Amino acid sequence: MSPLAEYVEKNLHSLSYASESDANKSSPTSPRSVSSYSFTTNVAPVMIDHKADNIDASHVMEKQVEAHDEVGMPIKQHYAEKDKSAKEFQISSDGLIPVDQLKEFIEGTIRSKVEGSSRSSFTYSKPYTPRIDSLKMPMGYQPPKFQQFDGKGNPKQHVAHFVETCNNAGTYGDHLVKQFVRSLKGNAFDWYTDLEAGSINGWEHLEQEFLNRFYNTRRTVSMVELTNSRQWKEEPVVDYINRWRNLSLNCKDRLSEASAIEMCIQGMHWELCYILQAIKPKTFEELATRAHGIEMSFNCKEDEYSVDPSDDDGDDGDATP
Repeated sequence: MSPLAEYVEKNLHSLSYASESDANKSSPTSPRSVSSYSFTTNVAPVMIDHKADNIDASHVMEKQVEAHDEVGMPIKQHYAEKDKSAKEFQISSDGLIPVDQLKEFIEGTIRSKVEGSSRSSFTYSKPYTPRIDSLKMPMGYQPPKFQQFDGKGNPKQHVAHFVETCNNAGTYGDHLVKQFVRSLKGNAFDWYTDLEAGSINGWEHLEQEFLNRFYNTRRTVSMVELTNSRQWKEEPVVDYINRWRNLSLNCKDRLSEASAIEMCIQGMHWELCYILQAIKPKTFEELATRAHGIEMSFNCKEDEYSVDPSDDDGDDGDATP
C-alpha cells in the first residue's frame, strides 16, 4: 500500500468518528441518517481508488491537508517527496513493488556510492585555495633546484633552506606555497598530497602545518647533563672533545666558545684538566691539538716506565767459577 493510501485510510476513521459525534449531539433520534450525511459531506471527497494514478492521488492528498489546519506544510512536502520517489517504480494494483525493480534500484544506489567514493579517493586536488592558485610568478622566473626533504632530519632547517632558495630566485610570501611541493619526497610528499583540497590559504599556514607534522625529534640536552659529561676511562681525548661538542649543539642554552671550552676541560681526566686549565686554549681546534699532544706524551712516559719481564734473567750478581 502506498504512503498516500495509508494516509487517507488513517484519517478516514477519525473524520467519520468526529462527524458522527457532532450529528448525534444535534439529532440523537436518527443515527443512520446522520452517519450517511457525515460520510457524504466529510469522507466521500477524500476517498480515492487504489488503482488511480499517483498524480491524481497526490492532488487529493494536498486538498485534504489544506482542509485541516493542524496538518502543516512540512507534512505535504514529506509526502510529496515520497510520492515523487514512488513514481520511479511501476507499482502494482495491490501497492507492491516488483522485486526486479527493487533489486535494480538497490544495485544502482550502491554502485553510485562506490564510484563516488573511489573517484574522490583517487582524484588529486590542489591543497591551496583559488587565490593562491591565481598568483603569477615574476616575469622571467626560473625555478631553482631545491634540496628535498623525505620526512627525516630537521624540518625547521629544511624550511630555512627552502625560503632562502626561493628568495634568492626572486619569490616571496605566498608565492612559496605552489613551489613547496618541489622540495618534498617520500613520506613528506605523501603528506602533501593528502592535504584537504583548498585548505591552505598562505605560506605561513603551510609552514605551520608542515612543522606540526614533521616535528623535530632531536633530543634537547640540559645544562646539567652537559656539565656532568665526563671523559670515559679508555676514551681518547679527541673523541671526548668531539662527543662533548656535538652534545653541546643540542643544548637549549647557548654558550660562548670560551665557556664551552672551559666546561669541556672540566670533564677530562684530571692530569689533562690540570695542564689545560693553565694553558687556557682559545678555540676548540687549539684545545684538541694541545690535549692530543699532552695525551701522547703521557702514553710515551708510561711506556718508558713499564718493565718488560723478559729482561729480568733472574741473576743476583756475578756467578762464581
